[in-house]
Parts: sequence; structure tokens; C-alpha cells
Amino acid sequence: MGDMANSSIEFHPKPQQQREVPHVGGFGCTLAELRSLMELRGAEALQKIQEAYGDVSGLCRRLKTSPTEGLADNANDLEKRRQIYGQNFIPPKQPKTFLQLVWEALQDVTLIILEVAAIVSLGLSFYAPPGEESEACGNVSGGAEDEGEAEAGWIEGAAILLSVICVVLVTAFNDWSKEKQFRGLQSRIEQEQKFTVIRNGQLLQVPVAALVVGDIAQVKYGDLLPADGVLIQGNDLKIDESSLTGESDHVRKSADKDPMLLSGTHVMEGSGRMVVTAVGVNSQTGIIFTLLGAGGEEEEKKDKKGKQQDGAMDSSQTRAKKQDGAVAMEMQPLKSAEGGEMEEREKKKANVPKKEKSVLQGKLTKLAVQIGKAGLVMSAITVIILVLYFVIETFVVDGRVWLAECTPVYVQYFVKFFIIGVTVLVVAVPEGLPLAVTISLAYSVKKMMKDNNLVRHLDACETMGNATAICSDKTGTLTTNRMTVVQSYLGDTHYKEIPAPSALTPKILDLLVHAISINSAYTTKILPPEKEGALPRQVGNKTECALLGFVLDLKRDFQPVREQIPEDQLYKVYTFNSVRKSMSTVIRMPDGGFRLFSKGASEILLKKCTNILNSNGELRGFRPRDRDDMVKKIIEPMACDGLRTICIAYRDFSAIQEPDWDNENEVVGDLTCIAVVGIEDPVRPEVPEAIRKCQRAGITVRMVTGDNINTARAIAAKCGIIQPGEDFLCLEGKEFNRRIRNEKGEIEQERLDKVWPKLRVLARSSPTDKHTLVKGIIDSTTGEQRQVVAVTGDGTNDGPALKKADVGFAMGIAGTDVAKEASDIILTDDNFTSIVKAVMWGRNVYDSISKFLQFQLTVNVVAVIVAFTGACITQDSPLKAVQMLWVNLIMDTFASLALATEPPTESLLLRKPYGRDKPLISRTMMKNILGHAVYQLTIIFTLLFVGELFFDIDSGRNAPLHSPPSEHYTIIFNTFVMMQLFNEINARKIHGERNVFDGIFSNPIFCTIVLGTFGIQIVIVQFGGKPFSCSPLSTEQWLWCLFVGVGELVWGQVIATIPTSQLKCLKEAGHGPGKDEMTDEELAEGEEEIDHAERELRRGQILWFRGLNRIQTQMEVVSTFKRSGSFQGAVRRRSSVLSQLHDVTNLSTPTHVTLSAAKPTSAAGNPGGESIP
Repeated sequence: MGDMANSSIEFHPKPQQQREVPHVGGFGCTLAELRSLMELRGAEALQKIQEAYGDVSGLCRRLKTSPTEGLADNANDLEKRRQIYGQNFIPPKQPKTFLQLVWEALQDVTLIILEVAAIVSLGLSFYAPPGEESEACGNVSGGAEDEGEAEAGWIEGAAILLSVICVVLVTAFNDWSKEKQFRGLQSRIEQEQKFTVIRNGQLLQVPVAALVVGDIAQVKYGDLLPADGVLIQGNDLKIDESSLTGESDHVRKSADKDPMLLSGTHVMEGSGRMVVTAVGVNSQTGIIFTLLGAGGEEEEKKDKKGKQQDGAMDSSQTRAKKQDGAVAMEMQPLKSAEGGEMEEREKKKANVPKKEKSVLQGKLTKLAVQIGKAGLVMSAITVIILVLYFVIETFVVDGRVWLAECTPVYVQYFVKFFIIGVTVLVVAVPEGLPLAVTISLAYSVKKMMKDNNLVRHLDACETMGNATAICSDKTGTLTTNRMTVVQSYLGDTHYKEIPAPSALTPKILDLLVHAISINSAYTTKILPPEKEGALPRQVGNKTECALLGFVLDLKRDFQPVREQIPEDQLYKVYTFNSVRKSMSTVIRMPDGGFRLFSKGASEILLKKCTNILNSNGELRGFRPRDRDDMVKKIIEPMACDGLRTICIAYRDFSAIQEPDWDNENEVVGDLTCIAVVGIEDPVRPEVPEAIRKCQRAGITVRMVTGDNINTARAIAAKCGIIQPGEDFLCLEGKEFNRRIRNEKGEIEQERLDKVWPKLRVLARSSPTDKHTLVKGIIDSTTGEQRQVVAVTGDGTNDGPALKKADVGFAMGIAGTDVAKEASDIILTDDNFTSIVKAVMWGRNVYDSISKFLQFQLTVNVVAVIVAFTGACITQDSPLKAVQMLWVNLIMDTFASLALATEPPTESLLLRKPYGRDKPLISRTMMKNILGHAVYQLTIIFTLLFVGELFFDIDSGRNAPLHSPPSEHYTIIFNTFVMMQLFNEINARKIHGERNVFDGIFSNPIFCTIVLGTFGIQIVIVQFGGKPFSCSPLSTEQWLWCLFVGVGELVWGQVIATIPTSQLKCLKEAGHGPGKDEMTDEELAEGEEEIDHAERELRRGQILWFRGLNRIQTQMEVVSTFKRSGSFQGAVRRRSSVLSQLHDVTNLSTPTHVTLSAAKPTSAAGNPGGESIP
């Protein structure tokens, strides 16, 4: 990879003498030098820095920046740096243009067939057979064939083409607006990401894109590094570089061993400062991106491949777990010299996280396949019957001979039959399905923004509606995350409120202030309030803010102490992590000795204390017995009040013998306890109500927290997670592990199954416990259906659990970049109530799709049967091709818009979740569909066979080719559309409610569409004429059509009266995908194949394949899945199609849904195969 990245270096002749060469723009380093420096790692890098710059501060001098003060915040200087070294921005790929989207929409097989048919029909209508049509051709062309009519033969073909254009434009426009929305969303996420830099000696939060080379950036636990840099000073810094190297072990960084920090990597522990040396396309991430062609055009051919790693949002945001940064991209494991294609394939395979298809996706896939197959069969039969009927009647019954001059006439008939067959197929296949899903999801996502849910993966929104369990953090989600010290134990006294400074011995007070001020991250501080009367602002870690607040309450200040001992004079820092559960800092005393300050969870730290300060500030022995005494008298009462207890301690080391600082257990031991404080984080006032709603909706809320069990139980009771008198479990992490592991220490699912159903609070839990719990609940098979689990998290350590969960919620304010990265939805206000809103929207999406299906399938059933029987009995479909296309437009595009944008109501939270196995089309819906179909068919067949007598008009049956449109068939068409319109209102309710108008005005889109469709229908019937095969109707005829339409509403009430329970015969449809259909491994395999096949196939072939494949796919999918063995072969054949079907959200036509492969999360999904415990 080195060679490729260095390609730009040839342009800069390398300076021979590395010392004092004045460089471009007055800076002491060229872009190329810095780029080649960042290629090195570890000892090599150090050596290079020493040779070229002396040390890191030498590098800072060359870059004209100060390691402590940072850059001067001077606009000209910053601009100059951007021009020389580039800006921290990786240009996204060009979005697809509208024309490209139109071209893609045109690839739909049914549309292609229609286009061909229309063109053939057009061609034939212009072809006049030589001479007068002889009698020999029979009565085929006789009848009302005027001169004008013969001329009008072209109209039908033209009208079909026109309606095809309409459909294509609508589809393309939808895709385009969707793409635009996602880009907006992505850029919003990017703008929100800020990074801390030092400029003019001040700490500033700047947007990631504003970072320049030479900036001094503060890095801390949980950050995602936005640029490459060299470490100036670090405390116990550990980095997860798996996204770049695929190496899952954390790498230790220090200024004297390995100072190179790379963009796109995650800080897992510690803190430090770095000087930025490469940004944007010159950073390691950027270089990889340029290789992947995110910035380059010549990569067009591989555009399919690149899509998955595209930094900008792809039309389908669900593609891969994307990062939220401007540098927001994760890389494929590099195709480096030693790696080669094969290894990359292996890595990628390992990186496909086993995330199941979303519930809805699975059900829709199955349903679409079934409907598609039925439609195909029906249309084929229709064509065959029509052709046979015609051939037998003409050549057998009438005994005619096929004459050469009659060929065009016969062909014209066959084309007409063919068009009828295609229309049946067009109507049968629900193109609107993916559209409805997309619109519904996109609409929900947009509205969820207002409810403080930033959705990063579309399907998370719908999965949330099925959630059965929520594992929530306590801090910040259920509580306000404004920590305050409310009780303390100082100098043998338990203070229930803040003590007066005069009540404390100066020695204790002084030690306490130093211990708190020095032994906390210097980035944590308390700033004056922004507005008058507001609370002081807490910046940084909230627990530390509480302690600093305690110092201020004791009328002392932490800032002078920090100025006296600045951060770079700290001798050694053991930063907080989830294993230690404590933080310690060592400082050098004036006499040459050392003093260690430590703070941490009281039960852990008190075990390491051997002394305690008494009321005079003198040491007193602290034995295990004293400790148990203290736990009973001080710590447990505090915990029962819902307080979190923190112990603050210190230890002095003599100057004579310096301890071995790496032996942490030795160093942090033998401590003297200064104080124990109780910190409270009050419950958010709106949380108890939100939790009550969840419980009513059939969702179990569990609290997983690092706090001790008493605090956790107290808060859980305040929130209503546990109710007195219930049978529930509150466990600590240790006990939880003891119960679920066997003698060998392995986790056993059956042991877990005994624990989790009753578990409500898991306290003192480690990140692994959280992951184990989530995984255990998801994998459990005890209940009647699989649990769908949502998890909230804010810390870096929550990443694995967030990824494992069906829906991961990260905190927008308190969350670290790593947590946001692993999540599906970001809560912009960190509030539990927003999760309840997400549940409501998720259920609403599901219901919207069901409403749409109920409407759509009624139209499908009726239209197909009418076209089929009509064609068989009268050799002509009562509904013409163009009319069918209009009906298709109403029921697909418009209905999906109207029904998919119904706003959610609180009543959605009154029922239990649907679960994975509940069919999309319930019995009640099946009853509605069949009931309305019966009504509509009865009316239409009555009109078809006795309508002319009823209205006293000419019969439209058996009309010859090109005859003018009859009033008879126009009435049938009009009645059909009227019935659909009123049935659309019926479709608004799917649970058998009586009042179908309930809340109809809260959805303006619905009203507009129904009225708009009605208006257009009037225009089509009255003025549509020949293209729409309509003849104008009288007022009386219109009223009859309307009357029959309104009858739908009345009939709907009749159907609602029939109890569903009586109709045992009704089958439900659209179950979730069966167990045996497809395993994750095969999906992963499949994806792999696609990527490879994709490269061999060139663009033109792909388009051609895609057309053919659309129908093939429908037929093959199910059978292929069953014989999983042949999956590979089938995939090779269908590779190109599959690549588009990667997931429902970016589909525009129904056949697409047939195979929405699992999320194509290639290497992007799980950065470099980071090992998840």
C-alpha cells in the first residue's frame, strides 16, 4: 500500500538536506513528507521523527504551532494551511442524477414488456395492408371500422408508452427525493461531530471538517480520531486500530514508544494530546478512500463494489453501519501486498455480522414472491386461452386459411392479446409494496427527527415496533445526568448535606480539594451558566463534575490547584476503565517523594485502604472489620437512598525507593481513605410515565447499570421498573455470571433462560455482562416467539451490546463516538421517553404497510379475476391496458403515499408487539380483502353481462379491433375506480374498527390524494376518449357509479359485523421467513459471490441480465433457498440482480423485494472484525 499512497511524492523533489530547507508557504514540512511519515509505525516512526525533526516539539516548530498553546486562531493562517495541506473532508461520491434514476426505473421487466408491446402495436397500426382488406380475412376486421378509426389505431400504443413514462418518472422522483433526504441526514450527522482542539491556549470544540494540519487536538476515551497525528503527551492511551489493520487487540500508544495516531481509529482508554499531521484525503483513511475510488471518477466501473464503502450516504442508508464523521468511513481490510484478494475475502467473510433481516423485510419478501408467481401464472393462462380461442374460432370453426396479406391483421390481434396478458401481470404484481415501505419509513424517519430520534438505519425504525424488551442504561437515560454530591463521610462524621467548610479540619479539606482537582480529567470542568438563573454547565465526565461541584460547594476552587500542577507535570495516570472501576494519578512532591490520589467505586477502593483519616486529619488503622462496619452504617444507607458511593483516597511514597509503576496492584494498594461521598443523579420526571407506557405495550424494561445493587434497586423502584409485590430478580454482575455459567465457566443458554425472564435490574455489570444478557435474550427459544431486544448505551464499552441488539440506541449528548457508531438510532436528547416514541413510530410503520396491503390486494384480486374471466369469455379484457395502468398508478403509487403517511396514535401502545411470526395479513385483513373482492366482482360482472340492459346502452362485448370506446365498458371502468377510492377509506383500519373516518383530517396527504384521484378520474372519463378507451358519461350514469362506490363503505360495516373467529377457513398470509429457508452463512457467502461476479460483468451485460433476471428471480428464489446447495450457482446467475436487491429500501419495483439479502455489511459493518466478546 505504501507505493500507492506515495504516488504523489514524485512531484515534490525530496529535499536532500532535511535540516533547514525553507518549504512551501513558509512551513518546515511538505505534504509529501508528512504523508510518508504517517506510513510508518512504532520504532521506525520514532526514528524518522528523531532524524528529521529532533523530536515531536521539533515537528511542532516546523509546523509553526505550539504544543501547549496550539495554533493562533487566525483565519488567514488556517486558510493557508488548508490550501497547502488540504482540508479535513473526503469528497463524497456524486449522487445519482435524476436521469440515471430514470434509467434504472426503466429496467423493470414488466415495463420493458409493455414498452415492446406498445411499440409493436404502434408499428402495426401504421402498416396498412396492400389493397382493400379481402373478405378472406373474415369478419376479423369488419364492424364499425370507419376511416377515422383506422387512423386512431396508434393511440393505444402511444397511451401505453405515456403511462409507462408516468410510472417511471414517479419512481425515479421517489428515489431521488429519498437519496436527497439521506444526504441531508448524513451531512447533519457530520456537522454535529465536534472535536476538542487547543487554539490560543483555549480549549475549543470545532467541527471535524475545520481541523487543519498543525492543530493540537485533545484525544480522550471514546473518541473516533478525525485525522492523523503524532502524540505529544499521553496518559495510558490505548487505541483500537482494527478498522485500519484488522488487528483486534488494542494498541498502546505513548510519546516515547509508538506516537502515531491514525484517523478512523477508536480511543478505547486514556487521554492525551496530539499534533495533527494529515487531514482529509491525505490521512490514512483518506488514502484508502482514494484507492476505493470514493473521490475518483475512473472507478466508475467498480462503482458497484465501491458503493458499500462509500462515505456519503448511499441511496440506501441501511447499506452498512456507517460512521458519523466527516471522516466517517470504515475501510475494507487493505489490499496490501501481503494480503492479496484471498485474504481480503476471508476477512470480509468474518466481518459480515450475523444480523437477521428485519422482520418486515422477511415477511414482505415472501409475500411478494407468492403474489408475483400467482400473477405470472394468471397472465400466461390468459394469453394462452385468448390465442387458442382466436385460432380455433378463426381457422377451425370458420375453416379459414392463413393468407399472406392477412398476416398483419392476425399479428395485430396477437399483439392485443399479449398486451392484455401483460396488463394482468402488471396489475397482479404489487409494485407499490417497496414504494409503500420506503415512503412509510422515510416519512417516519423525518417525523422521528422531531421526536429526538435520529435514525441511522431505516429498518431499525420498523424493528422497534416489534421490540419486546428494552435494556436501558441508568445514567442519563432514566436519570437527568446532572450528578451532585448530596451526602458525605468525612473525618468520622456522616454528613446528610454539604458540610460547612469551617466544620472540617484544614488538613482534610486541603487533601480532599487536591485529590479531587488533580485526580480527574483536566478536560472536565464546571463553567458558569450560559443564561441567568440556569444551572452551572457541567463539561466532561459527570461523576467528576459532581466531585468538582462538591469542591465549589465547600467554597474552594479547583482551577488554581490545576494551574499549580498542570497536566504535563502529572507523573503517571491510571485512567478509569470498566475493569479497574477506579482512577489514580501520581504527582511528584517537592521533597522528591510521590503522592498517589485515587478515586473509585467505594466497595472496590475500600478493600485497598489500610488507613483512614480521623476528625483531626490523622491516620487511623482501617481493618476489614472496620470496613464491614462502614459498609453497614454508611454505604448501604446511602445506596438505599439511591446514591452512588465514591471513595477518595491517597498514598505517599518515599523518595528513597521509586516503586515499579507498571505493577498497578502494588501501587494502588495500602491507601488512606480521605472521604466517601454519595452522589445522586435524580430520576427524570417524565420517565416513570414512559416506563408505564412500555409495560402496557407489552415491553419489558430492564435496567443494566454499573452502579451497586442498592442504588440500582432504589432508582428502579422510583422509575417503576420494579413494583412491590412482583416476582422479580435484581442481580449483581458476579451473581448473574455465577448463575449462568457451568463448572467450566462457559455460558449455558438453558441456565440463562432460567434467569432473564424475571431479571429486572442487573447491577455492577461489566460491558461483557450486558452483551451476554442481550445475546442470551435474543438467542433464547423459551417463549412462543423470539424476543426483539433494544439496548441503550453511551460508553465505548457498550459498543458490542449495541451492535448485537436488534435496535441499538446511542445517546446523542453523552454518547461517545464509538457508541454512536455501533448504534441504529441516536437519541438527540438522551431521554427514555424518546424510545417510547420510537416504538410508536415503529408500530405505525408496520400498520401502514398492512393498511396498504389490505387495499392493494383487494384491487389485485379483483383486477386479475376481471381481466382473466373477461378475456376468456369475451376475448377482450373489460379493463383496457391503459386503464389498468391508471388503476395501477392509483393503487400503487398514490395509495402507498396516502396510506403510508398516517400519523401514529397513542392507541398503538395499547397492544402487545406483533412478534416475528405473526403474519402480515391477519385473519381480519383476509376477511376484509375477500369480503370487498366479492362485492366488487359481483358488481362488475353484473355490469359486464347485464349492464347494457340496465342502462339501456349498446353492449360493449365482442367489439371488433379498433372500434370506438363504448359507454358500457366506460361505466365498468368508472365503477371499478370509484369502488377502489371508497375502499381506500375502508383500508385505513385493519383491526376491524367500525369508524373508518376516525382521524382522517389529521392526514392531509390522504385527503388530497383521494380528492385528486377523483378529479383526475372525471377528466379521464369525460375527456380521455380514445387513448383511455373511455366515452363520456351522463350525470345519471355518474351518480350510479358513485352510488355503487359509496356502497363499499356500507359493505365495509357489514363485513365488520361478521366475527373473524367464526371464519376458521381463512388462511393468513405473509408469515415471517421459515427456519429452513436461508442461513446467515449462506447470505454471507452469497454476498461474497456477488462482489466477485460483479467485477466480471460489464455494465451493458448487467442491464440485460437484470431485465431477464427479474422474472427468473421470482420463480427461482424460493426453490433455490430450499435446496441451499445450489444457492451458489443460482447466485452466480443472478448476481447482478442481487446487488440491487441488497435491501428493500432502495427498491422501486416489487420484484425487487423478492430477494432482499441481509444487510450487506462488508468490512464496513464491524470494523475490521473487532472481536466481540
